[in-house]
Amino acid sequence: MKTIETCISPDLLDLHELANKTVIVVDIFRASSTMVTALSNGVNVIVPVKDLDECKAYKKKGWLIAGERNGKQAEGFDLGNSPLAYLDRALAGQNVAMTTTNGTRAISLAREHAAEVLIGSFLNLQATVDYLQASTNDVLVLCAGWKGKFNLEDSLYAGALSWTLGWKHECDATLAMESIYEQVNGGLREYLQKASHAKRLQNHDLEKDIDFCLELNQYNSVVYLSEEGLKNKNNK
Repeated sequence: MKTIETCISPDLLDLHELANKTVIVVDIFRASSTMVTALSNGVNVIVPVKDLDECKAYKKKGWLIAGERNGKQAEGFDLGNSPLAYLDRALAGQNVAMTTTNGTRAISLAREHAAEVLIGSFLNLQATVDYLQASTNDVLVLCAGWKGKFNLEDSLYAGALSWTLGWKHECDATLAMESIYEQVNGGLREYLQKASHAKRLQNHDLEKDIDFCLELNQYNSVVYLSEEGLKNKNNK
């Protein structure tokens, strides 16, 4: 029987075993939602990096550079961290280097020991579920959180994923978030308006980003980390 567990913060990742597991990195507001949207709209590859200067260096290679810190677009970058910038295949065919406050850090931690790394969002939830059902790996959801702290939207994704998969598990974090998701399913947007990071984004007039990130199953994309960077398995 395959299992699913949840790590509610990257700072707790050393308490979990990653070997032979599929690790799903999730940063709903907004990095993982943006990555899924970009690759579903024709972006070739996204290289996630931790450091702003490292990301800027990709500009010399002719790449687009996307940088976000504390919810705002970093100075000197082509893009911030909004999924809306990639809609309607506006940047199809481009290569993107991306650094964000939380999401790209979580990816860098996961890649060292996991069997594979996927990127999760509500936007591609069912596609990810279908892929996991066909896989033989156990699953760990790694929530990017906010600067090491628990946040609601990432952990609630873990609950949604577990609820949709229907697997048995003995992980209290997964059980708790699955129970909450069952209660708020159908009212996800209204519930997460109360979340602390939603309020941060609202302070930057990013309500449209919030609404978009909470749309369910907009894309049939499975986003994975390859040697070249993040790609879409369903767009080879």
